[in-house]
Amino acid sequence: MGDADSGHADDGAPAAQFPNWDDEYLDQVGGRLVHNYDLERDRRVRGEQFLLYGEMVIESKKHFLHPSIEIANHHSYEYLFARRDGQVSVQELEVLVELGHDLAEEWIDPDEEHYSTEFTFVSIVDRIPEQVRSKVRGLDERTLLKYGYNGHYEINLVVVAPARKQIVANDGAAVETAFRTWEKIEREEPGLLRLIASRLKL
Repeated sequence: MGDADSGHADDGAPAAQFPNWDDEYLDQVGGRLVHNYDLERDRRVRGEQFLLYGEMVIESKKHFLHPSIEIANHHSYEYLFARRDGQVSVQELEVLVELGHDLAEEWIDPDEEHYSTEFTFVSIVDRIPEQVRSKVRGLDERTLLKYGYNGHYEINLVVVAPARKQIVANDGAAVETAFRTWEKIEREEPGLLRLIASRLKL
């Protein structure tokens, strides 16, 4: 894990779980993610550098009549990669999508307990060109594993221009809410973990 700050994340999260990015925006995002994700700073993956990396595992167990009798045990995984790009092109987004497919081959253990894996790439930019908006909104990168018997994986894209309070994401990117730092997360609304679990129907 990256260097830890001596302070605390939002809502009193322990410093040991919360890296210091020396970046006001990413520190705010991290404070929203830390309760659901294990976070790291400065993660390098297949030659690509990311300022923020997060991962989360959701386990779902179903029982028959008694808790000791399990009839299903499913796992879902979320991997999050965020970096500052200044500006980003459609071609650069396509590189990230291909990276997601490569990681799926390396990181997923496809078996009957695997329900889903999601790879979400976030590009933090100065402005969002219309071609980029169109590419992100139209993204549909969901792949069934063994016709769905071993679950599926999905690749998501988020592009955000914090200074302009603008963001675009494909439909599957539930985590994009955490990057809308200019909007408050209402306490009565479902939490991020619940939103993801609900979308995955766990």
